[in-house]
Amino acid sequence: MTDANSLPSPMVSSLKITADAPTAFHDPTLYRQIAGALQYLTFTRPDISYAANKLCQYMHQPQTYHWNAMKRLLRYLAGTPTHGLLFTPNTHPSIQAFTDADWGSNPDDRKSTIGYCIFIGTNLISWSSKKQVVVSRSSTEAEYRSIASASTEISWLMSLLKEINLHTSIPIINSDNLSVVLLTANPVMHSRTKHFEMDLHYIRDKVQKREIFVRHVPARLQLADALTKLVSGGTFSQFRDKLMVCSLPQPH
Repeated sequence: MTDANSLPSPMVSSLKITADAPTAFHDPTLYRQIAGALQYLTFTRPDISYAANKLCQYMHQPQTYHWNAMKRLLRYLAGTPTHGLLFTPNTHPSIQAFTDADWGSNPDDRKSTIGYCIFIGTNLISWSSKKQVVVSRSSTEAEYRSIASASTEISWLMSLLKEINLHTSIPIINSDNLSVVLLTANPVMHSRTKHFEMDLHYIRDKVQKREIFVRHVPARLQLADALTKLVSGGTFSQFRDKLMVCSLPQPH
């Protein structure tokens, strides 16, 4: 793939990856080796987190079209070898997170994909894109579990910052699901939330203690979209820029 033509995004926005395919890939070991390497690359390249996570779900029995999707990801990386996370100094750093979920997106088991990205000031310092371990019965539940995951990460970050004597304002979690935002502060629809009450009370307790603040943002401003679903090339470039992944000058 060294001389392959580059592509503007890691995956085709219309692609639906499933485990059911007619042709098995002839070299599963090669597929697993590259999938493992991609996992390491996500430590510095959040823009490929969703694609790498998706492809790693089929390491047990890769199919030919899984391999074709992986080659597209490699072609995207071939065109962006100098890209990485940009960090800039901040006088008054504050913690802000964006969370999102793609409800029932996996066609094999209907589990949702959840993701979050956490910033300190303008710097992206933590992110995640993963498939839920349980099936969510509603989009509200899927989104709420995403907020709970981000809140757990924020709690650890706050503890770390406190140890180094760095104090910040109340962390803000941004969600584009208005029902979830209302649910964090007001016990509405209680009869519909019994199946995820642990996460429900965990977040509500932190909101009441003013340890986090959950607010609604329009879908067009939801930066975690690129971590939970496939987006078109133009939209992907915008999200990548906002995640502070850009072409960095190379050292001499």
